[in-house]
Amino acid sequence: MAISGKCHCGAVTWRADGEAEHHALCHCEDCRRWSGAPLAGWIAFDESKVTISGETAAYHSSESVTREFCGKCGTGLFYRNPVMLPGIIDIQSGTMDHPEQSPPGAHIMVSHRLGWVRDMADLPEFATYPGMD
Repeated sequence: MAISGKCHCGAVTWRADGEAEHHALCHCEDCRRWSGAPLAGWIAFDESKVTISGETAAYHSSESVTREFCGKCGTGLFYRNPVMLPGIIDIQSGTMDHPEQSPPGAHIMVSHRLGWVRDMADLPEFATYPGMD
């Protein structure tokens, strides 16, 4: 099975062939700050199964971690940590073309989870932006 995706502007595209190693929702502070969201989805593949087209920019968020993003639109795309995850590339799952086809299988780093995230399902829901019906 192939999974594909792209950044917001389409300048960077990716394709992964085969099964993912894992797909998890991460609650750590690093991922929150990197994504600008209360949690970040990551789907991981063996690097040899991923093809990237377009040019990414890189940010070294720690000694062994490189986070890649589109230099044109800023979309966060890839996470690499050869010390902790050798041969693995984590891809922000929100960039998948068909995210419904590959649901996450776990929450990770829940010791860092924001307390109110557990109650998000209880918030009011609107089909579109409130007042734009």
